[in-house]
Amino acid sequence: EQSVKKYLEERIFPELGSKLFCVVYFHTDVRRSENFPGVSTIRSIYESIPAAIRDNLEAVYFVHPGLRSRLFLAAFGRFLFSSGLYGKVRYVSRVEYLWERLSKGEVEVPEFVREHDEELEDRPLMDYGLERDRHCSSLCDAAAMDISARSMYPLRRTA
Repeated sequence: EQSVKKYLEERIFPELGSKLFCVVYFHTDVRRSENFPGVSTIRSIYESIPAAIRDNLEAVYFVHPGLRSRLFLAAFGRFLFSSGLYGKVRYVSRVEYLWERLSKGEVEVPEFVREHDEELEDRPLMDYGLERDRHCSSLCDAAAMDISARSMYPLRRTA
């Protein structure tokens, strides 16, 4: 956390000055137990940003949010983050939709994020948390749901 704050102070803030900016967060392949910094760390970093710079933040693009992440932020986001930050979060399910908001050359997209997008093209139910991705274990962000014809029969009867 301290190294991120130091990096921001030394490299990013001087370059931003009074310009408007946005943050792109790739949630692709994030595992809570392995590589997720935690909400308190994210909040602490955001609060350490000087107010003059924080006021110029236009949006936080949350790319590839999982179902759990969306539900968690919908339920607790207003309590954990200031309304200034919470109101600027924009969910983006695919990188291609990011280009509707930003210019393609503005953001460097890692290869594993592109690969995940390609997988989503072939398995669209992953967008909605109805199907797990190939890397996902039971701790992953996507919900598991049996969508076979047999499991869907009771839903058809009630509709």
